[in-house]
Amino acid sequence: MGRPDPEEGQLPAPVKPPDGGWGWIVLFGCFVITGFSYAFPKAVSVYFKELMKDFHVGYSDTAWISSIMLAMLYGTGPVCSIMVNQFGCRPVMLIGGLLASAGMILASFTTNIIELYLTAGVLTGLGMALNFQPSLIMLGTYFDKRRPLANGLAAAGSPVFLSSLSPLGQVLLEKFGWRGGFLIMGGLLLNCCTCGAVMRPLDMGMKRKMGKAQDKYEAKEMLPIGGKSEEGISTTDGTKKAKKAKKKPKKGKKLLDFSIFSNRGFIIYTISKFILVLGLFVPPILLVNYAKDTGVPDTEAAFLLSIIGFIDIFARPACGMVAGLKWVRPHVAYLFSFSMLFNGLTDICSARASNYTGLVIFCVFFGISYGMVGALQFEVLMAIVGSQKFSSAIGLVLLIEAFAVLIGPPSAGRLVDALKNYEVIFYLAGSEVVLSALFLAVASYCCLNRGKKKEPPPENNPSAGGGSDTEEAESDVQEAEEHSSDNHQPAHSTDNTVVAANEEANHVAEEQSGEGGGCPAGDREVSARDGCNADQTVERDSF
Repeated sequence: MGRPDPEEGQLPAPVKPPDGGWGWIVLFGCFVITGFSYAFPKAVSVYFKELMKDFHVGYSDTAWISSIMLAMLYGTGPVCSIMVNQFGCRPVMLIGGLLASAGMILASFTTNIIELYLTAGVLTGLGMALNFQPSLIMLGTYFDKRRPLANGLAAAGSPVFLSSLSPLGQVLLEKFGWRGGFLIMGGLLLNCCTCGAVMRPLDMGMKRKMGKAQDKYEAKEMLPIGGKSEEGISTTDGTKKAKKAKKKPKKGKKLLDFSIFSNRGFIIYTISKFILVLGLFVPPILLVNYAKDTGVPDTEAAFLLSIIGFIDIFARPACGMVAGLKWVRPHVAYLFSFSMLFNGLTDICSARASNYTGLVIFCVFFGISYGMVGALQFEVLMAIVGSQKFSSAIGLVLLIEAFAVLIGPPSAGRLVDALKNYEVIFYLAGSEVVLSALFLAVASYCCLNRGKKKEPPPENNPSAGGGSDTEEAESDVQEAEEHSSDNHQPAHSTDNTVVAANEEANHVAEEQSGEGGGCPAGDREVSARDGCNADQTVERDSF
């Protein structure tokens, strides 16, 4: 599974994102992976009642299955980053798809709840984690200008799959029981392997083209075209050896790049995201029980989540399109802050909703704001750290979020049990989300924008401007492409020069031998020497 190139875990800088082409296939694969990763832990809750009857356990015991899945999805972020940097995205996703499927298949044969924790919880959760993070990394390498739209479309997989997997699970439960349902769900998760197979490294096509050009060049070098070609070959060989000598000191890619913590924007984003996760997931988790306590029938209470999911499907791509606008994209962090502020105020304003109409209005606005947050969260991270460090950044962010996931919803549940009042929980959750929004906006403005303004402009060094990491990466890409194109041009010019020089020399020799003279021997020798020197000068200049 190892690779000779240490940088294949992530795309090399010289390759520009195509913003289309095969990238749309990669986008569809990311859409499916995101849907399974976020919706599957929630869809499994359909089987909880049957599991409680068969294993004689309580609801909290079965709820740990979903909790373990989510904990594995978030907590194994650094492990996924290391594996991606070492082996690449596609092998890791193929292994993840097999693990996720194997976990659900083995869960269908379990005899106690502990075995379910290990199979459906740990094994399936780890498999989905190994799929989710690499898919986002590949999406960022295939899209640049259209990346906000791509992130929004991929994020829409979560509500789409949630609205489809839950009814499907209910049908499977009624026809085949929970064991048969788990077995079929395990088969569905094999589609993650298909999605992993389409995650073709972006530099593969360029390597093939370079290989063909190199083969043609070597074939021309092997042709017996005279003594001058030997000089060209020796010069080319010397150039190749010099390039290899330069490449030797180059170190391999770090398995987990902790240098991103020196990026102030990343630290601000991480702190803000931790505060956000403390309250973001609380309202949808408690919404159904809150509606039931206010006297709403069970069917209508369950329909509230469907409203959120339906609005979320359209909100994420729409927000991605808005974030991709030229005058919005440079300020995407502030748009993300606005979406969090919108979500927090929605929680606070709806805390006193006491009828079904008020709850429906809350679900509409919550679906819009929740979709905006989901569409922008990874786009902002990519814009802060750049695509080259995104694999390490997302792993560390997900690990930090895992602690917030384990703190926020359980703490809210304990407060509900203690206070018997949902209004306080909505106020608390909304306040946490608003705090994260204000922290991101204020810290970004004070620590980042003002810092750039205070720095004096560099003199006689236009390449050292105060641009973002993304702009610096793009400039590196352009420089690498120009360097690679310069390296290819000498080879072709050398071939043309050597062949032309030899043809001209042979033609002169034939004319002179045929005429038997025409000029004194000394003149011919001088002209031959001058011709040879001129040819050598042309060859050196071409190199």
